[in-house]
Amino acid sequence: MMIRIRSRDGMERVAIDNPHATVAQLKYEIETQLQVPTTAQMLSTNQNLLLAKSANDLTRFPDMLNLGTPLSSLNIAHGSIVYLAYEGERTLAGPAIHPAGSFGKKMTMDDLIAKQMRITRQEKAHCELVSFDRDAANMFQRYVSESLAFAVKRGGFMYGTVSEEGKVEVDFIYEPPQQGTEQKLILLRDPDEEKVVEAIALGLGMRRVGFIFTQTISQDKKDYTMSNAEILQAVELHAEGDLKEWVTAVVKLEVNEDGGPDVHFEAFQLSDMCVRLFKEGWFEQEIKEEVDPKLSIMKKDVVVGGKDTREVDNDFFLVVVKIFDHQGPLSSTFPIENRNNAPVTMNALKNHLDRTRNLPFVKRISDFHLLLFIGKFLDVDTDVPALAAIVQMQAVVPEGYQLLIESMAAAS
Repeated sequence: MMIRIRSRDGMERVAIDNPHATVAQLKYEIETQLQVPTTAQMLSTNQNLLLAKSANDLTRFPDMLNLGTPLSSLNIAHGSIVYLAYEGERTLAGPAIHPAGSFGKKMTMDDLIAKQMRITRQEKAHCELVSFDRDAANMFQRYVSESLAFAVKRGGFMYGTVSEEGKVEVDFIYEPPQQGTEQKLILLRDPDEEKVVEAIALGLGMRRVGFIFTQTISQDKKDYTMSNAEILQAVELHAEGDLKEWVTAVVKLEVNEDGGPDVHFEAFQLSDMCVRLFKEGWFEQEIKEEVDPKLSIMKKDVVVGGKDTREVDNDFFLVVVKIFDHQGPLSSTFPIENRNNAPVTMNALKNHLDRTRNLPFVKRISDFHLLLFIGKFLDVDTDVPALAAIVQMQAVVPEGYQLLIESMAAAS
């Protein structure tokens, strides 16, 4: 299997032949294939490991300290991402090329590749258009507009369907645990919760189709469409999504002709070149404060407009996608997860069922956020996708599920 290793150097890959491998074997393969000594490695499935500033911070990530722990017990499988922090420096040796000629200049293989890495604009997106469920989009923008006042950043994963023609329909937005500031959006992703989300999507016949995030008021006067930090975050999620029609949506507050505020949605695809550069580790991951946010910095020279440079205007990486809207199959009236640092309670379930008592039971539970709430109390491999499939077909809810959900509400 192939494990993706994310470190300060970017995204790399490690191949492991043993499907029953342990943490110890993964560390050995990282040393062998990536030249990071096992004694210097700190591994975790939590991306916040990369934000650790001190040895004391590292103690908060104990999930992979036991060398005998099987990777499978940590939900690490083919394609999974493991985060790596390490002390010291490393050098990856590459073959040197000594070209003939009077100049006698030595060039490495990396130098030769860099000379051929030409960045141009991609004219056509793989995604024909993106259509947002009106309720899902409205609930997202209302929260960032009314509760957050566009003062801090907010993000979510978009789920829906992709047609053969490349039309993406977004039917619900999942907002993972996160910490937003004026300049940064840190996704504190919960693998267990995301497993429930994926099970719901499976039952609904949907999949993850993109990433949506907000820009803050302080960014309104900037002369960029997306900042270099936003490009980095978006392309990492795009690469993880492994979908050629993947959409990145930006929500911002703009001033209209009358001087009033307007919430504005924009949709893009990151270019194939952008995704390739990220996967091959060309992007500088550490962005210095003095760098213009409209420029992405490369680790090596690339060719833009016939010139060698390490600074690429972010707009080179963006391909505009047309936006439409539609009325999808789900409602968005149940309280939304991971907001206001206040967990959703059983009382919210009771209130929702009371408010919708005149509807057929399948209609009453046809809300992604409700399914996510009750899905945490069901078997994620069987019951969650089965219940979501009932919602997708708008079939009669089996008595057992209905009694279980109603008893949960009654226990509030």
